[in-house]
Amino acid sequence: MVDISDVTAVPSPDLLTPDNCAVLFVDHQPQMFFAAGSGDRGAVVNSTVGLAKAAKVFDVPVVLSTVAAESFSGPILPQLAAVFPGHEVIDRTSMNAWEDVSFVEAVKATGRRKLVIAGLWTEVCVVLPTLSALSQGYEVYVVTDASAGVSPQAHEHAVQRMVQGGAVPVTWVQVLLEFQRDWARTDTYVPVTDVVKEHAGAYGLGVVYAQAVLGAHAAG
Repeated sequence: MVDISDVTAVPSPDLLTPDNCAVLFVDHQPQMFFAAGSGDRGAVVNSTVGLAKAAKVFDVPVVLSTVAAESFSGPILPQLAAVFPGHEVIDRTSMNAWEDVSFVEAVKATGRRKLVIAGLWTEVCVVLPTLSALSQGYEVYVVTDASAGVSPQAHEHAVQRMVQGGAVPVTWVQVLLEFQRDWARTDTYVPVTDVVKEHAGAYGLGVVYAQAVLGAHAAG
């Protein structure tokens, strides 16, 4: 039962903030995209880059990882690498990134207990580290539109499995706006709306329209 006297205008501690989470990008590589059949590949690329720019705008720590980059899967998505020039990319042999010591040490080094994760394929390289991190006490948020599986069924069942394990499904725009949360935060207002205009489709066009008609500081 709600005690009205205890109700205050403060955000839930469950919300993602730039200070309480890290973003993990797992295996966004050419070979993995070739077999991704759960949705439009271009849309997944767009969502992945949008998520990366969201992390960049708010200076959220990121971990970039690939699997068998030189022997099978190819390099990390160039558009993703371009957002974080010079950032270390941890290459692994293990399908489960959480079984790679360098990857886990990189996650631990962020000092964050909430992990936002996206990757290919959802049913392997996302679900395995997600369940592993959950088992060790992390809170995990899976960015479903920046992830893909080999089929719609594979992707959907993987998301269901992670939700049953305690993970929270989110989208990249949701993450971006959860970081911003208040259009009065002027230091990130322009960068956020720039990301929206570049990657958020019809929403981005709406911002373009609003700013053209109402002025450059039209919000939301």
